[in-house]
Amino acid sequence: MSEPPLLDVDDLAVHFPITSGVVFRRTVGHVRAVDGVSLSVRRGETYGLVGESGCGKSTLGRAVLRLTDVTRGTVRFDGEDVAGLSGEPLRRMRRRFQMVFQDPLSSLDPRQSVGSLLTEGMRAHGLSTGADGDRARLTELMDAVGLPASALRRYPHEFSGGQRQRIGIARALCVEPDLIVADEPVSALDVSVQAQVLNLLSRLQRELGLTYVVIAHDLAVVRHVSDRVGVMYLGGIVEEAPARALYDDPLHPYTRALLSAVPVPDPEVEDDRERILLTGDLPSPAAPPSGCRFHTRCPWRQEDRCSTERPEPRVPDGAVEGHLVACHHAEAIRDGRITPHEVTVDESDTGPHADVDVETPTASITEFLGR
Repeated sequence: MSEPPLLDVDDLAVHFPITSGVVFRRTVGHVRAVDGVSLSVRRGETYGLVGESGCGKSTLGRAVLRLTDVTRGTVRFDGEDVAGLSGEPLRRMRRRFQMVFQDPLSSLDPRQSVGSLLTEGMRAHGLSTGADGDRARLTELMDAVGLPASALRRYPHEFSGGQRQRIGIARALCVEPDLIVADEPVSALDVSVQAQVLNLLSRLQRELGLTYVVIAHDLAVVRHVSDRVGVMYLGGIVEEAPARALYDDPLHPYTRALLSAVPVPDPEVEDDRERILLTGDLPSPAAPPSGCRFHTRCPWRQEDRCSTERPEPRVPDGAVEGHLVACHHAEAIRDGRITPHEVTVDESDTGPHADVDVETPTASITEFLGR
């Protein structure tokens, strides 16, 4: 009998209300940031979550940790429904899962020294063992993240970006968690520093038995750190697979488009390979398209079911176990029975567009991590 997952998310939704009026405010709609996401993460593995800006991946990470209220669905952590907890039970449970934020400077209190930042979390969860014990624990944490013990007396503004991210990792580790959600942990860092932080996360996982959910828009980063990868688009997961299977055989049109945008460091291969250029903007999560959320930009769109029926994640014929795809025509696209065509954007079909910057993944980190 297989071990139950450490994290089990079922039909999770996070909707933010859109209000109107000054004196009498009323709800006129909702932004469906996360809309029906299901996933599971096994103990000790790294689950990568990728997608363009505005797809809802950061909101999903915050909802898993209950930093954002859940509209619908369940979040089971080690068998207990976190979505239904509040007050003291939730505070005690939060010791077991922590978050590493995208911007380490804004997530660290500039008025507190590093030592004070780390001690605060230990005291809040009853892990403080007195001045001498805390000092030994903090020195151990600094050594674990590659910083000298003298850093405990300094303040966040005195460190570089990479060093601040190491402090953020140390703050997450100080309460001895089982799960860490890392939201774009290296996107604000130089490439050489990215490799150092990613190698640090991998080493800590091996030594401490940690479980990670790594959120990123850079597919090259996710490829090198993840055991399994989920691809998000407009609030839902459109493809999930073991990392090798997803990168070697992407089945969803959106995943294929994302991977085609990753540069290949070989001029001959780069010139000859297919590039899939998506037409139009990301639709607004306040008025998502009917049917498949991606059909308004999909070069393989068909008239039968794409615009009317939202596909459920399934294992296509011939795919490896655990390779789930939310696409009606995944097999036909893979086998070449459906060819791509030009996409005409229909504004009435997509609804109002969100003002979202789409970030293009890069592959430069592969030079430092190796293939």
